[in-house]
Amino acid sequence: MFWLVIKRELKIAFRSFSELVNPLWFFLIVITLFPLSIGPEPQLLARIAVGIFWVAAVLSSLLSLERLFKDDYLDGSLEQLLLAPHPLFLTVLAKVIAHWLVTGVPLILLSPIAALMLSFDANTLSVLAGTLLLGTPILSFIGAIGAALTVSLKKGGVLVSLLVLPLYIPVLIYATGTMEAYSFNMPLGSYFAILATLLVGERDIFAYRNCRSIKN
Repeated sequence: MFWLVIKRELKIAFRSFSELVNPLWFFLIVITLFPLSIGPEPQLLARIAVGIFWVAAVLSSLLSLERLFKDDYLDGSLEQLLLAPHPLFLTVLAKVIAHWLVTGVPLILLSPIAALMLSFDANTLSVLAGTLLLGTPILSFIGAIGAALTVSLKKGGVLVSLLVLPLYIPVLIYATGTMEAYSFNMPLGSYFAILATLLVGERDIFAYRNCRSIKN
């Protein structure tokens, strides 16, 4: 059932190709506009590039959160998933993993292109890709909690953003802190360990909150 739900979500996502591409276009547009507005100076871009990158990633992830459970709620398939003889946690986990596969993974794949616009070197790009690999799943887990709490609202997109943005701040701080530590040649193990701990801890919180919110 777990893999079937992931396969189903991926098929649905690729059928509405425009909705799949919109967050990626938004991400690239934000990354492109900043160098055009502040100038192409490498030293200036090096100081703010990581913050720009992660802010663009956070904002682009918000674009697809509202539809995480909304479509299933509107067509009645969410009730069928609730009644299925399988743990609800695994079903919701599969939906969130599928969401990350169509939103987080493309951001990681696009990071080399965005890094060229922000004057990143190869080593900096590898560290950035590591923070994205650990950080973007956390964004999906946290966003799923907000999407579950607002699934029955007609226009819950703004409310989802208000709910999850404060919870995104620790991820943003530690992801950008990792890059700052790298720029000063400091050890990065503790930063990656904190991001991994946030990912594991968020998974457990998500398991309780999401299942309870959807049931109610």
